[in-house]
Amino acid sequence: MPDRALAIAAHPDDVDFGAAGTFALWAKQGWEVFYVICTRGDKGSSDPEMTPERLTILREQEQRAAARVAGAQDVLFLGLPDGGLEDTTDFRRELVRCIRRFRPRALFTSEPLPHRQRVWHRDHRITGLVACDAAFPYARDRLHFSELLAESLQPHKVADVYLWGSEEPNTFIDITQTIDVKIRALRCHVSQLNSRRDDVGQRIRERCAEAGRQIGAAYAEAFRHIEIPA
Repeated sequence: MPDRALAIAAHPDDVDFGAAGTFALWAKQGWEVFYVICTRGDKGSSDPEMTPERLTILREQEQRAAARVAGAQDVLFLGLPDGGLEDTTDFRRELVRCIRRFRPRALFTSEPLPHRQRVWHRDHRITGLVACDAAFPYARDRLHFSELLAESLQPHKVADVYLWGSEEPNTFIDITQTIDVKIRALRCHVSQLNSRRDDVGQRIRERCAEAGRQIGAAYAEAFRHIEIPA
């Protein structure tokens, strides 16, 4: 069975900003990649003519297109309220269900720690926190959410967690081969780019070039990597 990576993100486009270059690279190397998008992303518009219902549809379409560009196998949308994520038992159970369903070796999600230098979206923090808790120990231990056994979802141990958006990254993945793929994936999110669409490539190249300098690469994505103990 091929290695699997699972991204758990708060909103459509979070995965592409955080890790699309890595996923495109790993997909080329034979990994299977899956996305779980927690919210509908239905608040992310300044267009006075936009409605939450229309935006939900647009953002799902955009994320599916971006996932295809990056080589992901599938995208699962949980459909939770944008801006309304909380650290609850129900949310944790849902993410445990996703981990046991997709059975990834590597889990990618957003940094759960607050940033010191800039505002970090609450949904991002909550998603990262609950995803990490779901990976360890809840998805691993049989007696946590044992009702999932009736769905044939057996316990699963994630080996590695990669957090994007960290202020203290310790791992840099060379995406020089896939920087153009990352930018193409981001350009699928037309509803979010608006007038910035033309310069998203420049912004991403600058950001990834800064990360790349840490390892002597042209472009890289930065993560805080955590190994989960056996």
